[in-house]
Amino acid sequence: MPHAPRSTALLQTAAARLRGGDLPAAIAAFDEALALDPRQPDAWFNLAWAQRATRQFDAALASYAQAIAQGDPQPEQAHLNRATILSDHLFRPAAALVELEHALHANRGFLPAWLNLGNLHEDLGDRGAARRAYTEVLQRAPGDGRAHARLAAIDVADGAAGAAVARLRTVLPHAASVEDRADMLFALGNALDATGDAGDAFQAIEAANWIARSIAPTAYDPAAHTRLVDALISAYPAPPPPAPAPAPAPVPAPPVGATKPLFICGMFRSGSTLVEKILGQHAAITPGGELEAIPAIVQSLARYPATLTADEIAMLRARYLAELPGTGIVTDKRCDNFLHIGLIKTLFPEARVLHTRRNVLDTLLSTWFLQFGDGVTYGTDLRDAVHYYLNYRRLMAHWEQVYGDAIVTVDYDALVTDPRATVSHTLATLGLDWDDACLSAPDSPVAVRTASAWQVRRPIHRESLHRWHRYRAQLGGVIALLEQHGVDVGAG
Repeated sequence: MPHAPRSTALLQTAAARLRGGDLPAAIAAFDEALALDPRQPDAWFNLAWAQRATRQFDAALASYAQAIAQGDPQPEQAHLNRATILSDHLFRPAAALVELEHALHANRGFLPAWLNLGNLHEDLGDRGAARRAYTEVLQRAPGDGRAHARLAAIDVADGAAGAAVARLRTVLPHAASVEDRADMLFALGNALDATGDAGDAFQAIEAANWIARSIAPTAYDPAAHTRLVDALISAYPAPPPPAPAPAPAPVPAPPVGATKPLFICGMFRSGSTLVEKILGQHAAITPGGELEAIPAIVQSLARYPATLTADEIAMLRARYLAELPGTGIVTDKRCDNFLHIGLIKTLFPEARVLHTRRNVLDTLLSTWFLQFGDGVTYGTDLRDAVHYYLNYRRLMAHWEQVYGDAIVTVDYDALVTDPRATVSHTLATLGLDWDDACLSAPDSPVAVRTASAWQVRRPIHRESLHRWHRYRAQLGGVIALLEQHGVDVGAG
């Protein structure tokens, strides 16, 4: 084969570029090698990985398919990766289900596919199918903490929190690893919370967070986060006081029928999922979920915050719009986009931002009880969470000063207390008429990819209002710290 030496050299180059993090160069080398000799499943798989990492999702799907067609000895992994792209990035859950079934056909004991299948059925609201998938995991791996935790969450949603507590206490000593033990403890704490046992619930969550903090690859860095917020405030300064001058030219509105992103952001656990669920039922709004597009743009910039040229703004704007799962008004409820409102308003001067706000102690307590993983490093320590909250509060005050009425606050407590008045006001700020569908149950299942998946499928309720009162004793230090910084803990 005359091309073999050239192909081998290109693959070696591609592998070196991949290890060095130069993904565009790796992709180019893989493409050239595979054009010479396409019968290389490992090369197709690695090419797909690089394409996925650079958000070339359709290309990655095709490359994973080629890896399978060229005889990948472990096709289940390629099918699993295709399923993740289809569900998480291309918003095609039905196609993702097919890929997971293919993965399990190739390897019936492939636990990641069973876990993803359970997660996807949860996203789609099918509790029975999710239970069956997690049960399959436990038949093969009785100490799997993730499967036990998800089954417990379904039990709590079904009103069987007591049964979940009893089962978790039985299996906890048999956790397969320290990570599995953390999964089970988070689930136990939430199940105990649902039974009203605040003392034991907090103790279980404290132990779970201690484990999560001890094994996390990175810790929350308060000084670094403060520097980031300082830099953002400096990069996007408030305008000077108005002086007599010609009125600035208005920002041109997007053409009729154009895609218009609507950003929903705020602290995690502040009601963003509920807000998106309600607004997403309006005839003019498409729910987009927690999109990665803005964080991906931030990560792609050599410096952040940065001054962008007109050409860069146009390019990044188009790149963002290309990832939206719909046309017209499309929501993006990535909560921590509140950090990037300056960038958002640079790319989309006409955009509205819905800022979801909730009582600070309810927000922090809900974060403390949830297992976020590596993405929310402040969540495992309440003092870190207070620090993060104070910087969030400082930054949001700045954004509101800079962008004024373009930022609309939606208060969670007001929303669940008087949904119609709150939703009506929010729609009016968006220039939309009332739609009765906003406060009705959806006619068809919609994928809900969030930690609030089961809660948000319930009718609007007030059960989470003032939840912190049950934990007043455990939150004494947090309350004192917040009040020391002038925060009214009783306010929304």
